[in-house]
Amino acid sequence: MPNIASDRTIAPLESPRLGEPYLLTPGPLTTAYEVKEVMLKDWGSWDGDFRAMTAQLRRELLEIAGDTKDEFDCVPMQGSGSFSVEAMLGSFVPRDGKVLVLMNGAYGKRIAQTLSYLGREHVTIDKGDYMPPRGPEVAAALDADPAITHVVVVHCETSSGILNPLKEISETVYSRGRKLLVDSMSAFGAVPAGIADFRYEAIVSSANKCIEGVPGFGFVIARKSELEAAKGRSHSLSLDVHAQWEYMNKTGQWRFTPPTHVVAAFLEALRIHREEGGVAGRGARYARNRDVMVAGMREVGFETLLADQWLSPIIVTFFSPAHPAFAFDRFYDLMKEKGFIIYPGKLTVADSFRVGCIGRMDEHVMRCVVEAARSSLAEMGVDSAAPPAVALEERSRLAA
Repeated sequence: MPNIASDRTIAPLESPRLGEPYLLTPGPLTTAYEVKEVMLKDWGSWDGDFRAMTAQLRRELLEIAGDTKDEFDCVPMQGSGSFSVEAMLGSFVPRDGKVLVLMNGAYGKRIAQTLSYLGREHVTIDKGDYMPPRGPEVAAALDADPAITHVVVVHCETSSGILNPLKEISETVYSRGRKLLVDSMSAFGAVPAGIADFRYEAIVSSANKCIEGVPGFGFVIARKSELEAAKGRSHSLSLDVHAQWEYMNKTGQWRFTPPTHVVAAFLEALRIHREEGGVAGRGARYARNRDVMVAGMREVGFETLLADQWLSPIIVTFFSPAHPAFAFDRFYDLMKEKGFIIYPGKLTVADSFRVGCIGRMDEHVMRCVVEAARSSLAEMGVDSAAPPAVALEERSRLAA
């Protein structure tokens, strides 16, 4: 994490809340009023206007990815982000392929579980909750097993908040003649993940993350050569990326009923994203949110799970206080009463909770989050937010 920024202020974002709490989660997240408003209109899924909206969506996502050579295409897929991850794995990993899954949290584990369902052979490097996979250990795994054809990694592992070093991993993968597939669900749109940033065959994300749309579809951005090679490979009718791609290119339509209102909302979210300065502008706001929030929570006495260098601008995991009066459910309720919905932890080694930095909010909101946490602890009778000593010892041991 960069040094905590100076206390300069920016103009507060217009409140999108309409009386509802801010969602301090990795998505769904707080959206702008304008994004909500466009969903008041109905759209015909086969109508020419909606086909034009689908084409615009695909084109603008490719622009964000920086496809200047027309080597990639964008395929939106109905469902949550996990649908698109499964579609990517089932479409781009041959049935006789073998995958190295780089894991450091719940979503890497979900990828391995998905591959088991798909019957795709795979091995893992599991770094636990605290550390990212690094190039040398990936290189050693690939050198030791020539049968590995693909490497899969989560860009931002939101169960811990780690931002994995994808450029380093990508260089290692391609130096050994393998292919990289990326789950950038919670990073694309705010963290550099373009075609020029690091090499990959396909990358997936969803509408309700850093673009700040609403849930309902994900999207796969993949090399056209990989899309062509995927014909007939998928295990699933509805999750066949090649079939969706081929049908969209032929008809301009989705194969099955599309989330029309979600697409309309996403186009408005893309407009706001573009006006904010694209990936750089969105990422700068999220990083500022993180810096202000982390500095304030540390002043209160909370400890982050991760060292600064691995903190993402997406979500931050904090250890739960060791104080006997602290109970997460009560803390959650008190935070919600004050207008903030936080997220429970997903760690295996210690009790924790998470605070998201993404969505339609800025540093002014994050200062209010810190004050809400401070006053909630006081209401609970918790005079120290320090975590259990064993949690810090475990963090030090695993990070060594």
